[in-house]
Amino acid sequence: MTIPYVLRIAPIALAAAVASSSVPAAAPRAPLAIDTARVSIAGSSNIHEYTASTTTVRVTRVALGAAAASDDVWSGVVKPGAIEAFEIAIPAASLSSPKAGLDKNMWKALKTDKFDTITFALKRLEPGAAPNAFKAVGTLRIAGVEREVALNVITERRNDTLAVRGTLALLMTDYGIQPPTAMLGMLKTDPKVTVSFETVLGVPQT
Repeated sequence: MTIPYVLRIAPIALAAAVASSSVPAAAPRAPLAIDTARVSIAGSSNIHEYTASTTTVRVTRVALGAAAASDDVWSGVVKPGAIEAFEIAIPAASLSSPKAGLDKNMWKALKTDKFDTITFALKRLEPGAAPNAFKAVGTLRIAGVEREVALNVITERRNDTLAVRGTLALLMTDYGIQPPTAMLGMLKTDPKVTVSFETVLGVPQT
């Protein structure tokens, strides 16, 4: 008996449908990306000053609104409300210092065994008092504790990229971090640290 044509092609059509549904759609390309970045921490103790830094910074989320539409991408990005979401992540254990023995104490204080990532999520970008100056208000998460912070940032056009730099003073104790001690308590760390950063943003090529 001849099998009807519809019944003969049905299994083939079903297999094709299953195969196509199992292939994930390509992720949309982010409108902004980090070309280069450096985040540094500077602090002091009753014995010496110290620094630590990392260049491992990645964008985890970015979204631009209609306000960002412009013939010039960077002019559009800094408009009020243009950036709907911008979040970055830093592996806490990627912070390192040139001083021997500091890293382990720093990683312990940052609780990297439980909270391996430092994150910043931008809430809004406000115009500053000077040209190319802005206030970046967002949520900073360190060692599992979130705080709203306001960073004063300066932007600078560099050909097809935008450099953004700024500083932020904070207290380790605000994030539940006990200032490290050493030498049987003889070395005591000041809870105040200054975070500085410079990142160069680019537009991914299509």
